[in-house]
Amino acid sequence: MLQWQRTGFHFQPEKNWMNDPNGPVYYRGWYHLFYQYNPEGAVWGNIAWGHAVSRDLIHWRHLPLAMVPDQWYDINGVWTGSATVLPDGSLVMLYTGSTNTSVQVQCLAVPADPNDSLLRNWTKYEANPILVPPPGIGDKDFRDPTTAWFDESDKTWRTVIGSKDNHGHTGIVMTYKTKDFINYELIPGLLHSVPGTGMWECIDFYPVGGADGSEELYAMKESSDDDRHDWYALGRYDAAANKYTPIDAEMDVGIGLRYDWGKFYASKTFYDPSKNRRVLWGWIGETDSERADVAKGWASLQSIPRTVELDEKTRTNLIQWPVVEIETLRINSTDLGGTTIDTGSVLPLPLRRATQLDIEATFHLDTSAIAAVNEAESATTAAPAVVLPTVALSVLSDSSSLLTVPSRSRRRCTSTCRGASMGASRPISARTSHGRR
Repeated sequence: MLQWQRTGFHFQPEKNWMNDPNGPVYYRGWYHLFYQYNPEGAVWGNIAWGHAVSRDLIHWRHLPLAMVPDQWYDINGVWTGSATVLPDGSLVMLYTGSTNTSVQVQCLAVPADPNDSLLRNWTKYEANPILVPPPGIGDKDFRDPTTAWFDESDKTWRTVIGSKDNHGHTGIVMTYKTKDFINYELIPGLLHSVPGTGMWECIDFYPVGGADGSEELYAMKESSDDDRHDWYALGRYDAAANKYTPIDAEMDVGIGLRYDWGKFYASKTFYDPSKNRRVLWGWIGETDSERADVAKGWASLQSIPRTVELDEKTRTNLIQWPVVEIETLRINSTDLGGTTIDTGSVLPLPLRRATQLDIEATFHLDTSAIAAVNEAESATTAAPAVVLPTVALSVLSDSSSLLTVPSRSRRRCTSTCRGASMGASRPISARTSHGRR
C-alpha cells in the first residue's frame, strides 16, 4: 500500500473500503464508531459493519466486525443505522438491511453481552425485519433510521426514516413510534418534506439550544442522494402534530445550509454524556480513482470529529469545531504573532517540516481600509456585506486531507489532496501559530 498517503489523525480502517459512520455512541467509558465497510476489498460492496473504540476520539483500537450480511434480510448489505441508549443504560441498534431481493428493510440488533464495554458481539433480533417499506414508498427508498428519542406525551420512542416522493421529486421524512423497539406504528402525515430535493438518506434530527431559558430549536439534516451533500435547517418541532417547521423557509432542508462545503457526506451525530456535547462524524470520500484505491489498498476516511452546537448569537446556524482532544496531538509550535503583511504580498512562513499541521491564525485588518470598503458596499449594494475588523481561521492539515474552519463560523470546508501545499493569505496584519504531530 502507499502508506505515505495515509492520514495521521483522521480515522481510517487498516485496509479496504469504508463509507458512512454508523451508530456512534459513548458506552461504559468507551467511544464506539461503527462504519460501512467492505472486508473484501477497496471498492464498495459486501457491506458489513466495521468497529473501533477509543477513550478520546483520537486514538482508536480496531475490533473485529460488529455485524456481517448473513441473513436473508441483510444479505445484500448491513447498511446505515443508529444507536439508542435507554434510561437503564442498555443499548439498541436500528439499521437498514438490503434483502435477498434488494428491498430496504429496518432491523434490530442488541449487544450479545451488555456487560462487555467493548461491544464485541451483537445479536440480531430473531424476527427481523421490524419494518418494511410502507405503501407508496419504493422498495429501494427506505433507509437509515435515526437515533430514537422518548416522547413524554404518549410514553413512546420515536425514530425517523428518510425517503422520497416521486411526485415533485420531493425529499420526505417519516416518523415511527414504538414502546419496545419491536412493534412500530407509522405516525400519520410527514414530519417534513421539501419539493425538488430528491431522495433524503442518513437523516439526523436533534435538539439544539435551550440553555438559560432560551427557546430550544431542532436541527434536521439530510444527505442528498442527488448531489451528495449534507444539508440542514433549524426549526421547531411539534411532537403532537408530528410536524417540523423551519425558522426560515428559504433556508429549508436541502436548499439552504450545509454542514461542510467540501467532501463530507452521510454524517451522523451522537450525544456524549461524559462531556455534555454533541459530536459530529462525516464520511470523506477521497478523490482518487477506483484503480488508485485498489493500488493503495484502502478508500475513504472519516472527518475529524467535531462538536456541534447552536450559534446563540444569531440562532440561525450551527457552529462546528474540532473536538478539544485534537489539541493533545500538538508537539511543538511556532509563534508568528505581530507579523504585518502588505496588501497583495505573499509572506513565506518559516515552519518546521511536517506532514500534519494545526494552524490558528487571527487577522486584524486596518480600520481605515475597513471603513472604506464598508462605505463602498453601502453605496452600491442594497444589502451590503459587512467587513469585520478581526477574522480568525483554523486549518488542520493531515497528509492528504485539509480542514479549513473560519473560527466560530457557520462554514467549513473539507478537501482531500495529494502533495498539496498551503499558500499565504492577504490580510493587512496577522498573528499565526502552528503545531505539528
